[in-house]
Amino acid sequence: MTEPRLKARLWVHAAIRRCSILAIPAVVVASGDPDAGAVLVKLNRGPGGCEIFTQVRDGNGDAAWLRATGAEPVAEDKADAYITRQREIDSDLWVLEVEDKDGRLPFLERILAG
Repeated sequence: MTEPRLKARLWVHAAIRRCSILAIPAVVVASGDPDAGAVLVKLNRGPGGCEIFTQVRDGNGDAAWLRATGAEPVAEDKADAYITRQREIDSDLWVLEVEDKDGRLPFLERILAG
């Protein structure tokens, strides 16, 4: 059985709060549908490159994350181009940017192998 889903806006605000508690800079880059919008998280590692994570459900219907830009970090311009393409497809998409050179993320769900 799948767990109930949080509204997108609530999830984003909770993620920002979690980042704040951990002293990790985070900002909403794009706001989507407050209730049902999907969320992308851009992890900016500075000189280490960027990773984009997208919300997915695993085979059991449990919440998880997938590295949308592949297993290795990409240059920031490539990450931004990916986000732009996704926003052109889905204007209800939320984008949260997290800046942490150590790669800490504001979510607890597991990350699936890409």
